[in-house]
Amino acid sequence: MDISAVNALSYEDFVNTFGNVVEKCPVITAAVWSRRPFVSLNALEAAISDFIDELPESGKEGILRCHPDLAGRDLQRGTLTRESRQEQAGAGMDALTSGEAERMARLNEEYKKRFEFPFVICARMNDKANILLQLSERCQNERAVERARGIEEVKKICRLRLQSLLLTDGANKL
Repeated sequence: MDISAVNALSYEDFVNTFGNVVEKCPVITAAVWSRRPFVSLNALEAAISDFIDELPESGKEGILRCHPDLAGRDLQRGTLTRESRQEQAGAGMDALTSGEAERMARLNEEYKKRFEFPFVICARMNDKANILLQLSERCQNERAVERARGIEEVKKICRLRLQSLLLTDGANKL
């Protein structure tokens, strides 16, 4: 799909296509649709990023709260979004040893208790060992630092999901 095709999408088709580039937050792509036309994938990504940056801190925390726990209940029950399921599986979250699973569950709970939102990391850019390490280390951060870090991870996830949805070859492509 080239950028002119993206710009020509109806509101409904745009939201249906891009509605989960930010996990369970189709309202973001719904709002960004009105910022068309986009000149490139980078411009679409920037519009989403700008929208997120313009939110109050409570809105940013709301975005973080839409993310599932890594290797958590949703993965075990099979209720993750298609994107999250693929991302977590790619990082090995569906193949933890019992010890790793217990540690992940304990750290996830510690993190949520401390920050009141789940740990977010771009699973596609990490493996299970690094995710466990990051989760352990990031539990020590201050809330504002961790909120900002989580939002940066959301943006990485968004970029990779956009790239997965669209072809990027050719001069007039995204």
